[in-house]
Parts: sequence; C-alpha cells; structure tokens
Amino acid sequence: LENPLSSEEPGLTTTLLTGVLRAASLNVGRGHEDVAVNEIGRVFLPRPDAPDAPLYGVDRRPTPEELAVLDASLPEQPFHVAFALVGQRVHRGWAGPGRAADWADAVDVVRRLAEALHVELVVEQTQRAPFHPGRTAAFRLDGAVVGYAGELHPSVATAYGLPDRAVAGEVDLDALIAASPEVGPRPEFSALPVAKEDLAFLVDVSVTAESLRKALETAHPLVESVRLFDVYTGDPVPEGQKSLAFALRLRSADHTLTDTEITEARAALVAAGEALGGTLR
Repeated sequence: LENPLSSEEPGLTTTLLTGVLRAASLNVGRGHEDVAVNEIGRVFLPRPDAPDAPLYGVDRRPTPEELAVLDASLPEQPFHVAFALVGQRVHRGWAGPGRAADWADAVDVVRRLAEALHVELVVEQTQRAPFHPGRTAAFRLDGAVVGYAGELHPSVATAYGLPDRAVAGEVDLDALIAASPEVGPRPEFSALPVAKEDLAFLVDVSVTAESLRKALETAHPLVESVRLFDVYTGDPVPEGQKSLAFALRLRSADHTLTDTEITEARAALVAAGEALGGTLR
C-alpha cells in the first residue's frame, strides 16, 4: 500500500489465518486456556497477468477506459472465513474427563459450514503450510480446492505462543455461497423405525475416510446416513493401517425393514468396504 494505516502492516493480506492466530495467542497470553476464534473478511490474491496500476491525476474524474484499466490491475478480493481452536473442545465434568480439540474438529467446522449452505465438499488429506504435514485436510468443491484445515505445525504454534496441537482452518466463503442453492432441500421425516449398524474397517493409511464414507453411502438404497465416529491407529491395528468406524442408519420409505433386508444391506456395506481394500473388524 502507498499509504498504509499502520507502518507495521504495509501490505494487503492474502490469508486471514495470521490475524486469527494472533487473536488466539492474545487470549492464551491473558490466561484463557480454551479459545475458539473466527474471522470473516476479504483477502487479496494477486492476479499473475494483472497490469501495473497507473497513477492518474486528481484534476479530473478518470474516464471509463481508465477505470477499466484500474479494475484490471486490482487483485481478486474474495471473502474468506478462518478460525482457530485451542484447548478443550469438550470440557471435563460429570459426563467424563473432557477432550482436547484436534484436527478432526477443524475438519468438522468446515463440514458444518458446508452443510449449513447445502454444499457438498470432498475432503482429501494433503500437505500445506502452516499445518502439520500428516494432519491436514484440503476441501474441494467441483474439483477446485476452496480451503484447508488441520493441526498447526509445532513450529508455527510455538511462533505464535500457542500450545501444541492447536488447530485452525480457512475456507473461501464466496465460493461456498456461490455454489449454495437459493432454497435448500427440504428435510425428509419418517415415522418408520430405523435400523442402526456400526461397522469398523481396517484400511490402508492411504485410504481416506471420505472415500470410504461415500462408498458406504451409495452401497445400498436403504442407507439413510453414514457418520464417521472413530479413527484409530496403534496396537492392535497393524502398521500401515488404520481403523475407520462408521455409524449407519438404514430405513425404508414405505415399510418396516425385515431381518432379511437388513442382512442384505449389511452385506452390501461390507462388500463396499472390501472393494477399497478394507477388512471388517
């Protein structure tokens, strides 16, 4: 900027994460152990082919052609949303010891945002600064990456004065809103009973939870919903593998399910997991 408001911040930001992490650090420094902060704002992304902005005089209004040149030199300015979670995600109490926020919570924040906008995102494991290389997710919308979330790299957490395992994320809010329908799908309600199944599969570490969830979701027409509730590595899971556990709901739109139908649906679900190299635990 030619005339920045602060000499300490003379440029336009390309990410909201720096401000969010500073806010989280300020709160932690003042004694707050459990912190959740977020920000919605514009970021400024340079266009590789943008011309240099000309400097016109102030003795007249720029012509339409001159305004077009100025507009072409401006960076992209989409709205983003960023957040950071530090400390306990579930507080300890009579119901249990509590649980610290982890990378899965960061992914869940973005998932919930997408669900509220009726947008379907594809989640992929990836590597990207400033996140931990093994605990980072990318979010794709129609093939394009629209955001990232995960656990901060230890060196980044230390630099901002945050505790280990702090998590954060940032997503292109304009892209989500543009893909969101004007009217979301109406909810479906049924008075018929639901059949519940919990299935856990051992899969190679390269298999993403999202790919297995989608395979289960489309495995049989009676599948109403599929929810990942546990990811586990370590003894007794073999090296190079992980356990993914899903809660499934089966229901028919017009009749109560029979034992035979439930058995057939379960077999189809198991086959879908095996098609991705999984083994039922």
